[in-house]
Amino acid sequence: MMTRKRIFLGIFISTIALTSFFSLACAADKMETYPLTSMEQLNLSNVVAKPMAYKGRDAVQVKLGPGPYAGPDRNTFVYLPGVDFHNGVIEVDVVGALAPEAGQDARGFVGIAFRIAPDLSRCEGIYLRPTNGRANDQVRRNHSTQYFAFPDYTFARFRKESPEKYESYVDLVPGEWTKMRIDVEGDKARLYVHGGEQPVLLVNDLKLGKDARGSIGLWVDAGTEGYFSNLRITYKD
Repeated sequence: MMTRKRIFLGIFISTIALTSFFSLACAADKMETYPLTSMEQLNLSNVVAKPMAYKGRDAVQVKLGPGPYAGPDRNTFVYLPGVDFHNGVIEVDVVGALAPEAGQDARGFVGIAFRIAPDLSRCEGIYLRPTNGRANDQVRRNHSTQYFAFPDYTFARFRKESPEKYESYVDLVPGEWTKMRIDVEGDKARLYVHGGEQPVLLVNDLKLGKDARGSIGLWVDAGTEGYFSNLRITYKD
C-alpha cells in the first residue's frame, strides 16, 4: 500500500511539474493580431496609405509617397510604433499589384520590414516580386523573393557581392492574395509562402545582427499598390 501511495504521489508531482513547465513555455510566447481594416495604430514612413476593400477583403493599401524616388530597398512602409520585436514569427496576407504609373522595371514589390529602429534609420526586410513568379524568363523567376537590410544592403549590392544568396524562386501571381510568414531567430530568418511547410528563402546572416530589435512594417517599393490584411505577430522573447 505504501509503495502504491509513493508511486501515485510521484506521478502527481511529475504531472504538476510538467503542467507548470508547459504553462511557462506558452506564457513566454505572446501573440498580437491586427486585422488591418483601418489606419489605427499605423504610422507612415515615405508612403501614403488608406483602408480599402480589395477582392472581397478589408485591407490597408500602401503606395510610395509623392516626391522624387530615393532608390530601392529603403524605409518605405507603414509601421507599428511602440512594437519591440526581436525573435518570433510575422504572418500577413499581401497583394503586390502594379500601379497605373508603374515603369518597366516595376515588379509589384511587397513585403515585410522588421526590427525597424525607432528613428527609422535602419531595418531589415523580405519582400516578393509577384510579376517574376510566372515570367517566361528563368532568371526573373529566380528573383521572386528578396532579403535586404536598410540602409547599406540593397538587392543590387547583394547581386554584385553574393549572387543568388539572398533571392529565390516561388510561384506568385500579381494582384492576388498571398500568405507570407517570416520566422526570425537571432541572425537567421526564414520565409514561408502560401502556407508551405518548407521555407522558400533562407537568410543565415541578418546584416543588423542577432541582437537587433524594433518595429514591424508593411513594405512596398516603386510602381506598387500593396494591400495587407490579417497581420499576426508572435513574440518569442
